[in-house]
Amino acid sequence: MLNFERPMTPEELTSRDAAWRGELRKSLTQKQRTSVPRVEMPEIPASYRLNTDKEVNQGLSAEQAVLEASRCLDCPDPGCMKGCPVSNFIPAFIKNIERRHFADALDVLSLTTVLPAVCGRVCPQEKQCEAGCIYNKLKKPPVAIGSLERFVADFNREMECQDKHEKGRPFTMANGSPFFAGIKIAVVGSGPSGLAFAGDMAKRGYDVTVFEALDRLGGVLKYGIPEFCLPKDVVNAEISRVADLGVKFVKNTFVGTTLTYEDLQAQGFKGIYVSTGAGKPRFMGIPGENIPGVMTANEYLIRYNQMRNNIYGQNVMSLNRKRVAVIGAGNTAMDAVRAALRLGAEKAMIVYRRGEDEIPARAEEVRHAREEGVEFLTLHNPVEYLSGPDGTLRAMRLQKMELGEPDASGRRAPVEIPGAIEEVEVDLAIICVGYLPNPPELKAGLDISGKGKIVADPETGSTNQPSIYAGGDIVRGAATVILAMGDGRRAAQAMSDAFARIISGTTLG
Repeated sequence: MLNFERPMTPEELTSRDAAWRGELRKSLTQKQRTSVPRVEMPEIPASYRLNTDKEVNQGLSAEQAVLEASRCLDCPDPGCMKGCPVSNFIPAFIKNIERRHFADALDVLSLTTVLPAVCGRVCPQEKQCEAGCIYNKLKKPPVAIGSLERFVADFNREMECQDKHEKGRPFTMANGSPFFAGIKIAVVGSGPSGLAFAGDMAKRGYDVTVFEALDRLGGVLKYGIPEFCLPKDVVNAEISRVADLGVKFVKNTFVGTTLTYEDLQAQGFKGIYVSTGAGKPRFMGIPGENIPGVMTANEYLIRYNQMRNNIYGQNVMSLNRKRVAVIGAGNTAMDAVRAALRLGAEKAMIVYRRGEDEIPARAEEVRHAREEGVEFLTLHNPVEYLSGPDGTLRAMRLQKMELGEPDASGRRAPVEIPGAIEEVEVDLAIICVGYLPNPPELKAGLDISGKGKIVADPETGSTNQPSIYAGGDIVRGAATVILAMGDGRRAAQAMSDAFARIISGTTLG
């Protein structure tokens, strides 16, 4: 049920010392809480998945969410929060679920994130918040934090209780007037980092405009992640919540080209946050990469995600009776190979140069891929693509590998087995070995690294140009949604702190 009592203050909602939290802790003993098995989220059966783009994970019911929330021990020093890149008040939102105050739970999440429904779906919780859960030390499954975050966002969206909230409530001075009102801030890119930055700046009272080069908002959330992992209506709803904070969006505008730095300056923007991601494809530099039938995951997934647009045909991406190989084993690779099966591929393979234990993708993504029939060729690495009589891709030559000593990342480095090469027939090869930043030509003198990354302070996002901050993949290289959001939040704090130290009329440059 929903709570329609007097809205609590953020302190009342989040403080562990709040009276309601104390009473809730007393309602069950630790033994009772730890005896509850982790609730498993319902999923569409694997036998049905390949016939639909419907989301595989179906979400928790209210009763399942309340039961799972009851497992949380409300630790005095919560390890889960230490693993969250955006510093969500995790025990606070979970305890609000336990007492069935679902709207209050969303209010708690909204203090630190603008994309709870997205993060609940695509964040690697098992490596972050859930990795710090006390249940791991008890040798029990951690609290399903990601599933609960998703539940809160989905329930409130579906019950249309957003109008209960005071949307866009800015941080205020003691006299009640907003900080920084009227100061114009430009955000370049509408992906997760830009959205997180824009939301936090809007809450502080800034006049924020997000400029997007493409015709759809969301960046990688729209163009890179398939519907069966992240439905587009969920992304649209999250972006609408950001717009409700007062953020304006301008599409089909390529900052640096169609809109220059000087144009932004003339329009009165006093700060810029660059969050254009890392969409430049990375190739392996092996023979045959220019053969038709070899493409990057970026190109492939954009086509897949847009194929129901009227400008494309329904069958433009058909892979009926085709053999598909995806090179790489990250989350994007899992998305690509699972999409291939949904497009009718007869055979879909992951080709990865390391072993099973080194696969970087989320465990859930790997499990889903296996359930759906994906083959895993681990300890294999392509060394050449071969064309057939018609000039299109016919096969790939794979070098067999073995694991040597750990490399700089801590994973055991793959080493070639001399002479161990095999040929595998394939009709489509999708290269998914990472992406490179492709920074906009914004302002002369902006420090860009040799790899195309904008050089920015990792704690503040500040660059060598006082008015320009940057974060997300354009700074760190291809990474996760939640890390990009964390960059956006830190940059918003830092830029706002900088404006607090200077006269609000300071111009760009």
